[in-house]
Amino acid sequence: MTGLPTDNAERAERRQKSAADAQGFVVEAARLLKDRHCEDVSAFDVRGLSDVTDYILIASGTSDRQIKAVGDELEDTAKPHDLERFGRDVDEPTNWLVLDFVDVVVHLFESATRAHYDLEMMWDDAPKVDWAR
Repeated sequence: MTGLPTDNAERAERRQKSAADAQGFVVEAARLLKDRHCEDVSAFDVRGLSDVTDYILIASGTSDRQIKAVGDELEDTAKPHDLERFGRDVDEPTNWLVLDFVDVVVHLFESATRAHYDLEMMWDDAPKVDWAR
């Protein structure tokens, strides 16, 4: 059973590193989204509010090509943060792309679809992550 934590201190250290990796990814990913001309980029810290994930990142894309390309780029961005994509779901045509990195869930929307589902309303009591440069 190599690779498994052997004591509480080691487990705590791994949890702390995982949390730092997730937060670092959220900041870098939000900046990437902004740099790639996505609109209304929002990041929420939902630790303690969600049983599913620690962070939610939401942005609007301007076309289905942009949404798909940025989604691919986010997967590459996650690797140095030790985050692996657990799931990816996209509707056709691409109005909504979801990337699940377990600790971080990313939603990329076409603007009208985003307005319809209004995920920000669900997390309005969650602290926003400051990702601006």
